[in-house]
Amino acid sequence: MPPKPAPGRPGAWPSPISTADVVRAATRPGHPSVAGALTWWEEDRPAEGGRRTVVHVAADGTRRELLPAPWDVRTRVHEYGGRSHVVAPGAGLVFANHADQRLYLLPDGGGDPRPLTPEPEVECGLRYADPVVRDGEIWCVQERHTGDGKVTRSIVSVPLDGGEVRHRVGGHDFFASPVVSPGGTHLAYVCWDHPSMPWTGTELRVVRLSGGDPVCVRGGRDESVLAPRWKDDGTLYFVTDRSGWWNLEEITLTGGSRALYPAGEEFGEASGELGGAPYAVLGDGRLAVLRGRGELRLGVLDPATGTLTDLATPFDGWLPCLAADGATVCGVAYGPALPRSVVRVDVTTGRVETLRREPVGAPAAYMPVPRPVEITGPDGRVVHAIVYPPANPAVPATGGPAPYVVFAHGGPAARAIGALDPHKAFLTSRGIGVLDVNYGGSTGYGRAYRDRLRGRWGAGDVEDVVAAAEWLVTEGLADPERVAIRGRGAGGWTAMAACCASGVFRGGVSVSGAGALKAFTGSTHDFESRYVEWLVGPPDPLLYASREPMSRLAGLRCPMLLMHGRNDPVVPAAQAEAVVSALTERGVPCAYLSFDGEGHEFRRAETRSAVLAAELAFYQQIFRS
Repeated sequence: MPPKPAPGRPGAWPSPISTADVVRAATRPGHPSVAGALTWWEEDRPAEGGRRTVVHVAADGTRRELLPAPWDVRTRVHEYGGRSHVVAPGAGLVFANHADQRLYLLPDGGGDPRPLTPEPEVECGLRYADPVVRDGEIWCVQERHTGDGKVTRSIVSVPLDGGEVRHRVGGHDFFASPVVSPGGTHLAYVCWDHPSMPWTGTELRVVRLSGGDPVCVRGGRDESVLAPRWKDDGTLYFVTDRSGWWNLEEITLTGGSRALYPAGEEFGEASGELGGAPYAVLGDGRLAVLRGRGELRLGVLDPATGTLTDLATPFDGWLPCLAADGATVCGVAYGPALPRSVVRVDVTTGRVETLRREPVGAPAAYMPVPRPVEITGPDGRVVHAIVYPPANPAVPATGGPAPYVVFAHGGPAARAIGALDPHKAFLTSRGIGVLDVNYGGSTGYGRAYRDRLRGRWGAGDVEDVVAAAEWLVTEGLADPERVAIRGRGAGGWTAMAACCASGVFRGGVSVSGAGALKAFTGSTHDFESRYVEWLVGPPDPLLYASREPMSRLAGLRCPMLLMHGRNDPVVPAAQAEAVVSALTERGVPCAYLSFDGEGHEFRRAETRSAVLAAELAFYQQIFRS
């Protein structure tokens, strides 16, 4: 093994940020609920096996965890999950428990949680997500897995008194966002069918609860409709990208529609999780909204006048998970110097209250300052990215080019955000810069930008990350001999494919990445089982071979580090094992770490620490000079 770089050499700068600090910070607060002065949200516990719990803040500011171990508030619908709890006024907290995927009620008056849904039948698994409360029932998406591998979904209602679960709507491959009208007369929801994804083509449908067939009021194969909310019994708000941007519109059940605020900005984002909420209805009829390009900022929109006013907060970005009650809006916000935080805002007074911040674990001086950039890619196309330069007050700045790691996010329709990120600070404080690339296909920049990846996965994303790496060198930021790439999920695929296609990278890290398309489509979960048809095209051996890393390994010469969970239902570990075997046979340096009990995302503290340590050691070896 080559010697590690001496202290002071890039990659080995003395840093106070340990792997334990990074893991401790990853509580990932999300999906808040608010009622008057009370607030709830979901939060991870990496040190407790990665379980998820619900935190409650009382009117006097007292904060407590409602569900101790072994309760794990996490749904497996779509395998990516999403919102797993809802507050039932006067009854308690309803949540999905990861171990058995049943819905439980934690009573307001105390006591143990009691099940609301029955035990799954033999050879049948039931999962629930995206819950809302209405008239003593929980309305949600139900996912049914049968012993023959078939997966079906529907919208059901679950009585809070533990009565029989009622089937409400079916007939489509996927469902999301069930909402009952104020008068209880109609149910609105979003649905779609294979091979569409929620960010490529969905329908907004409405059904009369007294009887009748559902009616499609908006959407289709080439329009993404998200997040319906009722204005009144005859009118719905929703987000649509028909204009080329996810904008808010209003539609009546008689068919009349209008745009509330037409703009070249996004009022939503792509997500594989259920329960996203990019806007919320306030008590006076106005809407708390998130909008922007790249980062989303918080504002208030008056649907009657079309007036939109940004709210002054110390945060640069917000996640699309808003909740509102009266004049209070609650969400998860962040900034380049502020970690993800649960925040309440009074839209009348402008008062901003931070209820919870992810722990940072290191002095602010060691945190890199992100800088959004636009890079000219192939054919003059713009590639959006965020630069995180090395930052360490204990090491004199040299001003010369540094080693850099290009990050390729998962998704691939997700987005990189400019939040304070201890993972990146773990590297930058040691002298390794980071360039986080929102390659074509990423959300945040309009439909045309997302559609750049249509039919071009393994080509367009690769061209963009290669262009980003070359830009680092051209700008004098990166040492051309010390540029690497890493990615998780879809980003792991991009990292491997980029190392096959270009010699600009001196090494690559793939976490939970797919390597071969035919094997992937035949073994992945139902949600993404036909996504490749949109990303690449219909099954074609020659086409697939031209894109997948497994068939292009002859062009790969640089060392690789692959890491994978043995229980990954999205990208089975056999994908990584096949790549490792092929690289080893070809004599390409390759290290492989697999983790028992981990899925597509690593949740346990010990796993996350091991991954960070292995990644740093890998960069130190390939960046040695």
